[in-house]
Amino acid sequence: MRAPGRRRGAILPTLVVVAVLVVAFALFTNVWTSRPWYRSFDFGSVFSTMLLTRTGLFLVFGLVMAGLVAANAAIAYRLRPRFRPQGPTSPLLERYREIVETRFIWVMVAIGVVVGLFAGAAASGQSLTFLAWSERTGFGVRDPQYGLDVSFFVFSYPWWRFVLSFAFAALTISVLAAAVMHYVMGAVRFSGPRRGGSTAAQAHLSILVGLTLLVRGASYWFDQYGLEVTKTTPLFTGISYTADNATANAKLILAIAAGIVALLFLGNALLQRWVVPTAGLVLLILSAIVLGYVYPGAVQYFSVRPSEELRERTYIQRNIDATRAAYDVADSEVTDYSATQTATAGQLRSDAEALPGIRLIDPSAVSPTYEQLQQVRGYYQFPKILDVDRYTIDGQETDAVVAVREMNLDGVEGKNWNNLKTVYTHGFGLVSAYGNRAQATGEPQWITEGIPPTGKIAEHEPRVYFGELQGLNPSEYSIVGAPAGAPPIELDTPGGPNYTYTGKGGVSIGSLWHKLLYAAKFADINILLSDRVNEASKIIYDRTPRERVQQAAPWLKVDGDAYPAVVQGRIVWIVDGYTTSNSYPNSERINLAQTTADSQTATPGTQVVAQPGQEINYMRNSVKAVVDAYDGTVKLYAWDESDPVLQTWRKVFGSVIQPKSAIPADLLAHLRYPQDYFKVQRQILARYHQTDPGTWYRQSSLWEIPRDPVNAASTGSVEQPFYLSVKWPGDPNAIFSLTTAYVPNGRSNLAAYMAVNADASSPDYGRIRILQMSDTTQIDGPGQSFNAMTTNESVSAALRNFTAQGSAQASFGNLLTLPLGGGLLYAMPVYAQRPGATGSYPVLRFVVVRFGQSVGFGTSLQAALDQVFSGNAGATTEEGEGSDPGTGTPGKADNPAAVAALDDASKAYSDAQKALTAGNLGEYQTKINQMQEDLVKAQRALGR
Repeated sequence: MRAPGRRRGAILPTLVVVAVLVVAFALFTNVWTSRPWYRSFDFGSVFSTMLLTRTGLFLVFGLVMAGLVAANAAIAYRLRPRFRPQGPTSPLLERYREIVETRFIWVMVAIGVVVGLFAGAAASGQSLTFLAWSERTGFGVRDPQYGLDVSFFVFSYPWWRFVLSFAFAALTISVLAAAVMHYVMGAVRFSGPRRGGSTAAQAHLSILVGLTLLVRGASYWFDQYGLEVTKTTPLFTGISYTADNATANAKLILAIAAGIVALLFLGNALLQRWVVPTAGLVLLILSAIVLGYVYPGAVQYFSVRPSEELRERTYIQRNIDATRAAYDVADSEVTDYSATQTATAGQLRSDAEALPGIRLIDPSAVSPTYEQLQQVRGYYQFPKILDVDRYTIDGQETDAVVAVREMNLDGVEGKNWNNLKTVYTHGFGLVSAYGNRAQATGEPQWITEGIPPTGKIAEHEPRVYFGELQGLNPSEYSIVGAPAGAPPIELDTPGGPNYTYTGKGGVSIGSLWHKLLYAAKFADINILLSDRVNEASKIIYDRTPRERVQQAAPWLKVDGDAYPAVVQGRIVWIVDGYTTSNSYPNSERINLAQTTADSQTATPGTQVVAQPGQEINYMRNSVKAVVDAYDGTVKLYAWDESDPVLQTWRKVFGSVIQPKSAIPADLLAHLRYPQDYFKVQRQILARYHQTDPGTWYRQSSLWEIPRDPVNAASTGSVEQPFYLSVKWPGDPNAIFSLTTAYVPNGRSNLAAYMAVNADASSPDYGRIRILQMSDTTQIDGPGQSFNAMTTNESVSAALRNFTAQGSAQASFGNLLTLPLGGGLLYAMPVYAQRPGATGSYPVLRFVVVRFGQSVGFGTSLQAALDQVFSGNAGATTEEGEGSDPGTGTPGKADNPAAVAALDDASKAYSDAQKALTAGNLGEYQTKINQMQEDLVKAQRALGR
C-alpha cells in the first residue's frame, strides 16, 4: 500500500535532479563552446586565463565561506547540551531539532553549498580586480594626502576592499548560523527555566562576534583611503576639508573603538559578563552615528559652509590637478580668440587649404542615398549613420564617407533555415564617396562603388562575414564551408556564381559532439539534423566587431562606433579600446553612458552603441583593435604604451597585445582619435579648463556642450563631435581633427571652440587646443547660427520656391563650425527628397554658410562662400566643377577670364541684394543664379 505513495514522492526529487542536470548542461555548453571560439582567432590564452581565475576564485572563496559557516554551525551542534531542561517548547522548533539530529551531515552540506555558491559567484565576478591587483604596475605619481603611489588606489584598494567585505560577510553569516544552531539545539534559550546560554555557546558566540568586530575595525581604518575616491562633497570627488579634518579622524577613532570592543567580546569568552561588551557595542554604534554623520555635518555647517571657497581651496586644486591628469587633458591649450564678425572680399585667402575639408556629405543624412544607389538587392543594407575616413586619392589625402554593404536577413524572400543559415551568409564590398563634393545631380561622387567594387581604392577581399549589422541578434549565426569539390551554396553576388568560405575564422562543427553542443547552445535541432552541416562545416557567430573585441579583451571598454577601412587589400573594422578606473584618487567621477550620449546615440535604429552606465574617473585610449571583416580575426595593438593600466594587462595576458611598433603603415593612415574618448574629455574640459580654484569654485567660466540644433526636435541631445580637416589659426596646414563647440552655462552664444589632432600619423596626434571667445563680443553659437541661417529671408525664399516647384522636401545636414578668416564659419548642407515617394532619397541641393552676421546660400559651397565674402571668398573649395570626370584633375588656368567672371559675379550679387531689399524675390533669384553661373565660369577658368 505504501509503494504508490513512494512513487509519487519520488516525482519531486526526480524533477529537481533533471532541472539541475539541464542547468548544468547549459552551463557546460556555454563554457565548452567558448573554448574553440576563442581558439578560432588565437585568443585561447584569454579564455584559459579568465576561466582559471574565475574557477580559482569561485573555489577558494566559496570553500572559505562554506567551510567557515558550516564549521561554526557544526561547532554549535557539537556544543549542544547533553540534557535539555524541561519546559514548554515550540513544536516547530522540535521538528527542526529532529531534522538536524537525524540528518546532520545533509544539513551541514546544504548550508555550505548554499552560502558557498553565493560567495563563489560573487568572488568570480572579481576576476579582473584580482588579476589587476596581482600584476599591478606603479604610476610613479603619489597622492598628496597619504603619499602612496596612485597604483595603490587603482589596483590594490578595490581588491582589499572586496576581501574585507567578504571577511565581514563570512563572519556575520557565521555568527547567525551559530546562533541559530545553538538556539535550535537548546544551548540558547529566550524563555523558561535556565534562560540564557550555555557556557560553551556563550564562549563560541563571543569569539565570533569579537572576530567580526576586528574585521569591522580594519574596514574603518581602510575607509580613510576611500575618501580620496568617493564624492565626499557635492562639489567634487576626492578628499575635502571636512573629510580630511573630521571624517578621516572619525574613521581612525572608530577603528580603535571597534578593536577595543572586539577585545571585550573575546575576553567575554572567559568572563561571560555580557553587560560590558554589549554596552561597548551599543556605544560603538552610537559613536559610528555621531562620528560618521553628526560630527562631519557640524564641521561642514559651522566651519566650512561660511568660508567654503577658502576652506576647500587646497582640496579643489587637488581635484583639478588629479582630474586633468586622469583624463589626459593636463596639456590642453586654451587661447583667447578675438573672432572678427566682418566679412570682406578675399578674406579666406590664407585659409584656402582648409576649404576642401568642409564636409558636405553628411554621414548621418545620406544612408538612404547609399541604400537606393548602392544597395543593389534588398538583402543588403547599410548602417543608418555612415563613417568618415581618409584615403590618398590621386596623391592627395581625401576625406571620404564610407560604409560596408552588409547582409540583411530581413530582406531575404525565402525565409527558411537553409537560406537564412547557409546561403545568405555575408555582405559584399565597401562603398565610399568624397566628403566634400557631389555630382551635378546632388548625389554623392563615388570613390568606390558597385558589386564587385570598382574605383580608386585598391582591390580588396570584398566579402563581409563580420560587421556592425550582422550578428546584432545574439541567436544569429551562419554555417559555412564545404568539402573539397563540393558545389558552393553561399550566395556571393546577385546573379553571379556561389561561393564557399575558406577563412580562418569560425568553429568547426563537423563532429557529432560539436553538432550536439551547438544545437543545444542555439536551441536549434537543425544543426544536428541538416545535411548542410558536414565534416568541413564551420559555424560563425558573435559577429559584430565591438562584441569580438570586448570578449577578446574583457578588461577594455570599447568605443561605441567601429568604422571600416581597406587595409592591405582587406576590409577591416577599426575599434578603439579604453582602459578605465573608478578609483583614481581625487579625480572627478563621471557616468560614462551619460557623458558619451549625443544626438547619434539617441537616434533610433543606429548602430552606434551607447557606453555602459558605469562611473569612472580615469580613462585612456590605450588600444587600437582591428577585426577582419572576412575571417573575424582580432588584433590588439598597444597605443598608449605609457599607461600603467595597459602595462598591467599586458603582464596578465601577454602576447595577445602587440606593440605599437607592429602597426602597419597602411593601418596607421586610417587610425583616428576616438569619439567616445573625445566626448569624455570635452565634458571634463567644460569645467576643468579652469585651473584656478577660485574661478572653478565660482563657476564664472563654466561651459556646456550645445544641443544639436539640427536634430534637437527629435533627439533633444547634445551635438555630436565632427571629424574635419581644420586649419588652426597660425598653423601652416590643415589637420584632420575632431571638433566641438562650447556655449556658456545656460546660454546659447559661443564660448569656445575645441579641436584635437585626430591624425594618428602626426607627431602632434592627441594635441588638444581650445579657442576661448572674448567676453566683450558675443559670437553666436550653433543654435543661434542655425536659427539665423534657416530664417534668413533669401534662404527661406529660395527653399520655399524650390520645394514649391519640385514638390521636394528640404532637410538640413550637419552644422559644421570652423575657425576661418579670423572668425568662425558655420557651414551646413541642405538636402532635398521627394516626400512619400517610393525609392526617393536625399540629394545635396544647397549649401548655407554664415560668417559673423552674413549668410550665404548657393548650390555649391563655393557660391555660398563667395556670396558671404562680397562675391569673392579668396579661395576655391575644389568641389569638382570643371574637373576631368573620375580624376578630379584641374585644367589649365586662364586668370584674365577668371577675373572677368568674378567681376560679373560680384555685380550680380550686388544687384541681388538690391532686389532683396526692394522685396523683388523673383529678380533676386535670377541674379543669384547668374552669380552662381559666373562663379562656375571663374572656377573653370582657374582649372578647377
